[in-house]
Amino acid sequence: MAKSQGINKKVSYLKESTWGDIAGPAGAKQIRRITADFNLSKDTYQSEELRTDYQLADQRHGVRSADGSLNGELSAGTYSDFLGSVLAKDFAVGATVASASITIAASGTNFTITRSTGSYITDGIKVGTVVRLTGAGLNAANVGNNFLVISVTALVLTVKCLSATTPVAEGPIATVAVTTTGKQSYIPQSGHTDDSYTIEQWYSDILQSEVFTGVKVGTAALQLPSTGIVTTDFTFMGKDLTQSGTSEYFTTPTVANTNGIFTAVNGALIINGSEAACITDASLSIDRTMEPAQCLGSNSNSDIFVSTINVTGSFSAYFGDATLRNYFDNETAVTLVIAVTSGTEKNADVMSFVLPKIKLSNFSNADAATGIVSSLDFTALLNNVTSAGLIDSTILIQDTSL
Repeated sequence: MAKSQGINKKVSYLKESTWGDIAGPAGAKQIRRITADFNLSKDTYQSEELRTDYQLADQRHGVRSADGSLNGELSAGTYSDFLGSVLAKDFAVGATVASASITIAASGTNFTITRSTGSYITDGIKVGTVVRLTGAGLNAANVGNNFLVISVTALVLTVKCLSATTPVAEGPIATVAVTTTGKQSYIPQSGHTDDSYTIEQWYSDILQSEVFTGVKVGTAALQLPSTGIVTTDFTFMGKDLTQSGTSEYFTTPTVANTNGIFTAVNGALIINGSEAACITDASLSIDRTMEPAQCLGSNSNSDIFVSTINVTGSFSAYFGDATLRNYFDNETAVTLVIAVTSGTEKNADVMSFVLPKIKLSNFSNADAATGIVSSLDFTALLNNVTSAGLIDSTILIQDTSL
């Protein structure tokens, strides 16, 4: 008898028009994965009848549902559909300054991009986003270079260069475009999306198909080790295993991209506008609270309710001074920006994660003969101070490849 191998398994997905209604067979995309597990689950009910033979008389199956998990290595453009779904907003193009007179200058280890007139804040450039410059007369080192915005005023962006190409001080250059590269998503104040997907597991070596419907993204988590690959985990809740068979349901799904994977050593972690102390690891979790609706007369979930989107995380750093401890002790709200890149080229892919207002909920030091490491947990909050180029949301994510 043939035995299926995971290396021959294909997992594909397509957004549904209506929750629980199977999406059409065309237009699906394959999922890059380390592991992806989607399964049919059923409640079970066991008889509590008291019997003189001391034995269990019956057990019955109840409500059907679909559950899933996905673990992968983070790369640009790979999981943005699912990230947009957990944030309840599709990725969209960010702000652009179409034309400005620009001067570039060094500022310590960072750089400033100063315009002569207008306002970056009014134009919508946000802290934590990656911008690139284009324009006649710019030095080649400045054109298309990845600049991470770490502070914003009306006339000045303070940026960190994320590439190995050092920017060149120059200007004023008369006509320069400042573009938020790729697309962004964030938790909106209104107009939240409620996406669901049809997901197929196709076992090509044994000709078996499993098609799950009504699948919603419940959580997304990132792990950023100081050495190693950035990984991501998603969990899903769905309606049912809708159909199975011996032929692939999705016709010619788009092959998964081959974008380079991210490592945390390429990028930056910024706290309150300054590069943090030596960070040893970090993690981030987004949880879109979900609850299945189960009704009499229905043998599958009749709906999946969604609620508050909670964003939490942690990081560790070598204990060097009192800054982080004081943030915790004084209950100070701070801004956290995490950016990772696929390489050191000027135009390498970048993903940034911006939490404009976090509070530390824990600070502890671990004693050791060598470096003492501080561990910190945090909760992200809705930001209500937007005057300094901070988004009025709990989290913003940018993907430059979109």
